[in-house]
Formats: sequence, structure tokens, C-alpha cells
Amino acid sequence: MEVSEYLKYRKDLLDDSRDEEGFTSEPSFLNKVLPSMLEAKLIDSDECNESYYKFDSEKLKINGYLVNESGERLQLFILNEDSINITQSENDLKISQKNYYENQFSRALRFLNKAIKRHFDDEIQDSSPVKALVSQISSSLGIDQFDVIEIFLISATATVMTRGEVSQPKRFEFDDDKINISFAKNDKQVSKEILIIKRLIDLNFLYSVLISQGNREPLTIDFKNNFTERIELIKAADEDNFESYLCVLPAKVLADLYRRHSSRLLEKNVRSFLQFRGVNQGIRETIRLTPEKFIAYNNGITITSTGKELEKKNGKLYLKTLTDFQIVNGGQTTASIYFTNKDGFNIDKVKVMAKINVAKNVSEENLDDLISKISQYSNSQSKVSNVDLRSRNPQLTRLKTLSESIITPSGRKWFFEKSKGDFNTKLRIAGKGKLRIEKEFPKQVRFSKEELGKYFTAWGDQPYIVKKGGEKVFRHFIEQLGGDSDKKAVTIDRNFFETLIAKIILFRELEKLYGQGKNSIGQIRSAVIPYSISVLYKHLDGSRGDNIFDLNKIWNSEGLDNDLSEYMNSLMILMNDLIKKYSKSDDLGEYSKKKELWDDISASKEISEFLQSKNSLQIFTKYATSRKELEKKLKTNSKSKEVDFKPLKDNINIHCKTIEFYITFEKLLYDSLTDNEINKMSAIKSAIQQRHNLTPDLISFEENLIHKTRISQPEIFDQIPYETDKVLEETFNYIVKKYNRAIDKSENIIAVFEKTGIMAKNKGIKYDSVFSTIGKTLNDGFSPTTKEIYLASLYVATLSNGTDL
Repeated sequence: MEVSEYLKYRKDLLDDSRDEEGFTSEPSFLNKVLPSMLEAKLIDSDECNESYYKFDSEKLKINGYLVNESGERLQLFILNEDSINITQSENDLKISQKNYYENQFSRALRFLNKAIKRHFDDEIQDSSPVKALVSQISSSLGIDQFDVIEIFLISATATVMTRGEVSQPKRFEFDDDKINISFAKNDKQVSKEILIIKRLIDLNFLYSVLISQGNREPLTIDFKNNFTERIELIKAADEDNFESYLCVLPAKVLADLYRRHSSRLLEKNVRSFLQFRGVNQGIRETIRLTPEKFIAYNNGITITSTGKELEKKNGKLYLKTLTDFQIVNGGQTTASIYFTNKDGFNIDKVKVMAKINVAKNVSEENLDDLISKISQYSNSQSKVSNVDLRSRNPQLTRLKTLSESIITPSGRKWFFEKSKGDFNTKLRIAGKGKLRIEKEFPKQVRFSKEELGKYFTAWGDQPYIVKKGGEKVFRHFIEQLGGDSDKKAVTIDRNFFETLIAKIILFRELEKLYGQGKNSIGQIRSAVIPYSISVLYKHLDGSRGDNIFDLNKIWNSEGLDNDLSEYMNSLMILMNDLIKKYSKSDDLGEYSKKKELWDDISASKEISEFLQSKNSLQIFTKYATSRKELEKKLKTNSKSKEVDFKPLKDNINIHCKTIEFYITFEKLLYDSLTDNEINKMSAIKSAIQQRHNLTPDLISFEENLIHKTRISQPEIFDQIPYETDKVLEETFNYIVKKYNRAIDKSENIIAVFEKTGIMAKNKGIKYDSVFSTIGKTLNDGFSPTTKEIYLASLYVATLSNGTDL
């Protein structure tokens, strides 16, 4: 991988992090990076608690923090501010010395040591955004709670090694630190060791996440060098796609693994840790009373891996390493052992049966299916919610289809990034068309699958789930769409998509209104916004009354009118104060994840008085609509057959690249292509030449080949000087816009396109009858062919800006 690719990606990151004034702030860049860390499973949530503190004379700095879901791990974030400075040269951004990063880490370590020793007590004011963090670190409760403090250094630099004039990517690992500390617990003075883990989040890491499209970095466990006890194995099976081994694991090994890696051990486990109740309480009691019987009472754990190293000694088989280590059943057992040991119970006599399945010749997709079935079928201790959280989820695919097919009232499309890096790859291969794509899809009309859960769930009465972020809120979103025994599955159609976009607009507009930094309402934006939206939802939609909020007004205006903006601003100012007032913890960011806070605020007299105010009544009168009226409107919108434009769009994307692109692309790749791949490239070129639709297999092949090239030889895209067929793309957009306009106005689709055909005929355009054909096809619920788009482009080419709407 060329280092230049990292630096190009840095520019994209900085561009996407800019505010409306074109400035990239530290909080905005941090918020841009956190989703990639979530994708890599390094954090449980991308809802970071901002706690900026910097003291140059003492070389101290911190930007924010998170507490992981099970509570034993504090994660601190420090941003290398020099790395996001636009004046930095390429040489400044290529880091080859480990000491450079060590100096950055030391700022956070000094901050941490000073906080633990309570040296900040007289320096940090109560109003400071870092006060809650300092109070937590310096308290006996905080010290007792945290066993691991993980420091993430975020640096928009490329880590390299230089050989001659060529820089190659390099990876640095940083030694762990340990802090031994004494504190008061239950009127006794006790001591403990806190593990300090340092992780570098540089351009190398961020780019790797981008091109992996969700295939996280495998976790490799070195059993031989990291543990004193050797793990003996018995081979139980050897099949085509997996090998199975049986072993007995000392509980101390599992506890140490959980301490270091936490929930990363369980990322493919469909079950979450459910605290000490049910089976977990039984585990705790067995450890406490009869630890030697644990192996007999417990079902054991199941581990999956994609690679292993074993060694034979004296006729016995021992485990050395496992690659892509995952506990897919027994997550509760592992976590319960850890937390029981944390509470002071001895686990030296506790042993756990383990089955290890090592996959062979299995794709990531098939591995996911295998693991899902193992988790689902081999554990009956409690209900498992089996939902597909991957980008191939059919509900997400349906949303992607709608995003390709639906135009806003102003004639704009929203870009749904179903897989990580979709949009960036689109830009990377666009050549001279990059600026046009950025103009067509500015960041305010793009959203990712990770953001979906937050935006969708915020319009509800569980803002504390939104605040938790990460997989929690995304899983909630997917489960809501799928329905359950008490609730029907959601129909994902045009109506759903339009209201979803309205929810995104509402959330993002409130983010702007709340602000960031010195000009913001406060320091708890990520809590105030969902809590405020939930107040509006609960009073109308959630009240089961006759009226509900008309989200279509936001969809139609594509923003918030002044009166609604002012109203929501006043609600957020009130909510900012109420979160502070009703929180039972100084750590407002963490406490806002609790249902108790929402219950107290939503039932408060302050909210009641606000909702009964004259201003509120005026807003409800303007923006509320009756349930019956809305149902009538939705039925009208649902009468037409929904056209799926995505297959046509996939074809147009390939045809727009032109045959010249694929001729050069194949030439540059020729030596690395198989005969089968060369045949498929020929089929693509032939389809473009003949203006035919490509088969789904060819579309998938092209997408995979582009992605593979992006990973292994990205410089190839710089060697293909081509321009896209803009008229063809404009024609596709013209057809989609005209169709959408007809749907919105309840017009006769056939008549609308026949009228366009007449206009083309009057201009003397050949093939004017194609518009009549297109209209009939769309009216039947199908999209036109690629050839028909080519024929229609003869007319669109004569129009100003490609539109007569």
C-alpha cells in the first residue's frame, strides 16, 4: 500500500470534518473518527463524552472519554492537534519515530496521573467539561470500578519506515503501563493494579477500516507466551470446513483475556452480558461456594477461530495461538468469572470446558453464518435475539434501493452508505468527476448504516438507548424494523424512507442549533438532542391521542422552519438544565444512558409546563396532523407500484465509466487477472458497446474487482485519465426525477412521459417514442432498460442542465 493513499484519505477526512465555516475543529474530527473505531470493535459506542482539557506548560491534554458497557474499562481519547493542521507538509505527516507518538501519549498519561493523585482538586472548576472525568478518576469508587484504562491517540499521520527514498507503512505497538494505587474500600485500605493500554489510531488504521468494509481486524491470542499454564488439546473432528478441539481452560486465563480485550472477545456472540441474574448468579455462587465443581455444573464455552498454531511435545498436543479468536457461546460465563474475581472471590480452582472450532476455507460471509448458527443452536440458557447486523441485511438493502430511487421535493438524492467506504471508493475512482459527485452528494445528504439507528430511535421514547450508541442502538433499530411477537414488521417503502429522512434532518438541524465549543448551549449535546426529540414524540405520537407530528412537513421543506427551530432551541436550553438538575451523578454523559433519568425528566413539572405553554400550543397546531389524515395520505402514496431503480443505477454506474475506462483498467491489471476474470471484463466491455444491461453476476464481479484493486493497487486509478458519460447519468437522474414528481403530484405516469416524448418530437429528436415506452414500463412498476436510457439521452442532451422540470 502506497503511503500517498493514506494522505489522500486524510484530506477526505478533514474535508468531511469541516463545519459550515470551513473549519475543522478537534471535536468534529474526533466524531468523524469514532465510527471507524466502533466498526473495528475497539469501543462499544461512538457517543464520546467531550471533556477537552489542555495545559501546554505541563504538557497535559485530553479530548474525551468513554466507559465501556460492562463498566470496568475507562477509555480516554487524545487528539494530536498538529496532525489536523492544514498547513502541515507531507513530510511532516509521515512519522517514522516511535518516540513522536510516545510524547503524545505522555500528555494523556500525565493528565491521568495528576487526576489519580488528586492534584486537580483545586485547579478544575465545576463548570469545566473535564470536571466529571477528573472526579471519577480521583474517587475511590472510580478507582475500584476501573481495572483497565485504555488511551487512544488519534493522529491524522501516516506511520512509515523509510528505505532510501521510498516510505512504506509501518505499525507500532506500545508497551502497557501499570499503576499501583491504594484506596479506601468498605472502611479498609486496599490496593490494586490498573492496567494502562495504549493504542494508536493513525491513518494506517483508519484507511484499513475504510477498505475492510466492516471485516474487522482479527484478534490473535498468544497462549504460549502470555500465560504460564499450558493448554492441552484433544482433536475431536476434522471436516472439510473446520477442525474441532476440546480442552480445559483455567478460569484465570479467561479472566485475563476478558480484562485485556473485554467485549472484543464476544463481538460475534449474539448474547449480551446480562449482569448477575439467572445463570450468572448461579455461576457466581458456584465460584464462591464450590469452585472445584464448576467444570461439572457449567455447560462450558465455544470458541471459533480462523487459524491456529499448535505444538506437540511428548506425544501431547498443546495450543500456541488462535487467530480471529471469538467466544461465540459462553460469553456470560467468561464475563461472570471476570466480575466475580473482581469482587474478590478466588478462581484458582475454577476450570472451564472449552470446544474450539477452527474454520478452514470459509469466507467471512459463510463464517458469519456458521457462527450465528453455533450461537443460536447450542445455547438455550436464555432467549437469543437473532438479528442480522451486517450490511447485507435485507432491510438495509431495501433502504439502499429506496435511496437510489427517491428524489426530494427540491430534486436531490440522499446517499445511503450501506457498507463502510462506499462513498469514498466512489470518489476515488471518479477521476475528473470527483468534484461533481461531491457537489451532488454533500455530507449533509449522506448517512451511514451506523447513523441510522441513532436517527430512527431518537423519534421515540427511549433517548437513553440513543445515548448508548454503537451496536445497542443499531440492534434496537434492526429489531424494530423486523417486528416481534407483539409488533408487526415495519413496511420499508417510500413513506418510510421519506419520514426517515425527515428524522435525519430534524436530528442534524438540532445538532447545528445546539452548537459546539464556546458558542454551544452546553457540553452535553449528544444527550440533549435525543432527549428533546423524545419530548416532542411522547407528547404527540406517543400519547395515543388523535394527533401526531407531521414529519412530512420536514420532508417537504427539507429543513426546519424558523418557528420550529426557535421552539426546539428553547426546548434544548431547558433540557440542558433538566439533565443537570435530575442527574444523580456528576457524569452527565454516562448517567444520560440510564432510563431513570428519562423517566424523571419526562414526568417533571418543568416539561409539563413547557408543553402547556402558548408557544407549544402554536407549534402543535401548525405541525400536528390527525392520524386519520396521515393514514389517508400514506394510502394515496402507496397506490403506485414502487419502482426499484437500483439495478438500473448499478448498470448506469458501469456504463458511465465508458468502455475506455475498462480497456485501460484491464490493461493495467492484465498480469494479475485470471482467464475467467478476463472473460468477464470482455463481457462488460461488450455490454457497454452494445448498450445492454449487465447481468447481476457481472455487476457483482465489477464491484468486487474495483474493491480488490482499491486495496492492493489503488495507484491504478490515477493512471486512467477518463471522463464519465455525464449525459447518460443526467438522463438517468432526469427519468427518476420526472417519475418521482409524478408520484408526488399523483399524476398519470404514462401521460407525463408521453408529453415529454411529444416535446422531443417537436425538437426533431430521434427515438422520441422511447419516452412513451419508459412511461408504460414505470407505470407497471418496473425500471427502464439501459438502452432506453441511452436513447432518451439524445433529448436530455439538448436541455439546459439536463432538466425541463
